Amino acid sequence: MSQSVSGGLKTKAWGACGLWLGVLLSLLLASSAGAAQPPVGLGTASSFAVLAGSTVTNTGPSVVNGDLGVSPGTAVTGFPPGTVNGTIHAADAVAAQAQTDTTTAYNDAAGRTPAVSVSGDLGGSTLTPGVYKASSSLGLTGDVTLDAQGDPNAVFIFQVGSTLTTASSSRVLLINGANACNVFWQIGSSATLGTNTSFKGTILALTSITLNTGATVDGRTLARNGAVTMDTNTITRGSCPTLPPGSTPGSTPGATPPGATPPGTTPPGATLPVAIGTAILATMPPQRPNRCIGGFRAVVTGLRIRRVAFSLDGRSIATRSRSPFTVSVRSLSGVHRLTARVTFTDATRPANLRLRYRACGAARRRVPTRRPRRPRRPSGFTG
Repeated sequence: MSQSVSGGLKTKAWGACGLWLGVLLSLLLASSAGAAQPPVGLGTASSFAVLAGSTVTNTGPSVVNGDLGVSPGTAVTGFPPGTVNGTIHAADAVAAQAQTDTTTAYNDAAGRTPAVSVSGDLGGSTLTPGVYKASSSLGLTGDVTLDAQGDPNAVFIFQVGSTLTTASSSRVLLINGANACNVFWQIGSSATLGTNTSFKGTILALTSITLNTGATVDGRTLARNGAVTMDTNTITRGSCPTLPPGSTPGSTPGATPPGATPPGTTPPGATLPVAIGTAILATMPPQRPNRCIGGFRAVVTGLRIRRVAFSLDGRSIATRSRSPFTVSVRSLSGVHRLTARVTFTDATRPANLRLRYRACGAARRRVPTRRPRRPRRPSGFTG
């Protein structure tokens, strides 16, 4: 009897122990899934806003804030009219090393675990820091919000098995301390950003990256094997800490011990204003020198834009508070001035973008003139 009771108590004890072990294991797994991810080390690729494997092509007045490179390909076309606020590296040693570091970063991002499975379209989602994996293609229609939950070091990594495609005017929004420097998109094939898309983060694509008209990127576009194709875009490489590829912040050689302030840097608790906003004003269709223009569409593209107020000859005609920042313009014949007043979401000072153009006069239909007909004399009239 006692053995039977003892055995029953022992069984219950082991059952309770197993239950607690299961709970503990679940907590450990949850902790692992939510563990903070270190950023992906980009090495020398961090200085590039645009990097391609085969060619870089551009149409329109694109602005690249950062280095632009291609390797092992050699072709860079479309600059001008595009502008590079950095250095162009075409098939040189710098571009080759950047491609090597891009490959290392790509493999690092692809191997991060644990990953939360996502599929279809990210539009309308709010995501917290972590690793997200789509086994095939991934789309973005509308807005996806990345919420750092007050942690400025929060990292977001997206692993996409095939293609990434965004619809027109889609946006990646960063809130509660999220930083574009800590957002990484590892793409197993190619990425295509739709017209006027506002994108955040570093794109690491195996093949190619295409930016349609007016798309902007706060981050980097790094294509390992294929082309980077642009059309009236703004790509800005943010000022991010440079880590060797595959490393973590704690393993960085020469890192400053915790609590110490490196020479020449901002002490803890202090902040510096960030001013990396950009804006360009263009017309669709493009203006041609010394030619008049009929009705057209004015478009402002750039980075960190809060609002654009359009005026024609000093008279307000439209205000836009979200992308696309565009307005249709029609005016009487003659010379006119279009002004776009741009304000930004960061410390960038407001800018006035001006465009002078000559409007074509309305075509007049020529009416043929007729001579007055002489009255005919009635037949048989003798006067």
